[in-house]
Amino acid sequence: MSNKKSLLAVIHAPSPNTRRLRDAVVAGASNPDISGVALTCLSPFDASPDHVMIADAIILGTTENLGYMSGALKDFFDRCYYPVLEEKQGMPYSLFIRAGHDGTGTRRGVETIVTGLRWKAVMDPLICRGDWNEDFVPQCEELGLTMAAGLEAGVF
Repeated sequence: MSNKKSLLAVIHAPSPNTRRLRDAVVAGASNPDISGVALTCLSPFDASPDHVMIADAIILGTTENLGYMSGALKDFFDRCYYPVLEEKQGMPYSLFIRAGHDGTGTRRGVETIVTGLRWKAVMDPLICRGDWNEDFVPQCEELGLTMAAGLEAGVF
């Protein structure tokens, strides 16, 4: 059995640009300098409570849809909330939002759920606001790298 820590990324990426953000998170979390973390990246529709139960930390990614998180991420929470509630309290997480507007409602919605789960935010949410900006890509890569490096180092 591997002694690597498990990092789960649950990311809704319905468009070419959001797939670029997902891929940047994966690239950061898979940095070759980090050898003690195993990354699993899944669509919210494919992620199950079992995936969450084996994770040591989680990265959440969503689009802003009508001022709220994507239906895909909400579906993930609907299916996983109660099965993981008791055993995954304190799990470190980070969040990125691709927001065409300001992301406020999306952030509030996700934070309400993770507060109920008693997960611990390890950094401020990354909100990629407004029109597409190439700067979003390295920001997402840094988020992935920070999560993996912090998990490997035992910071969280």
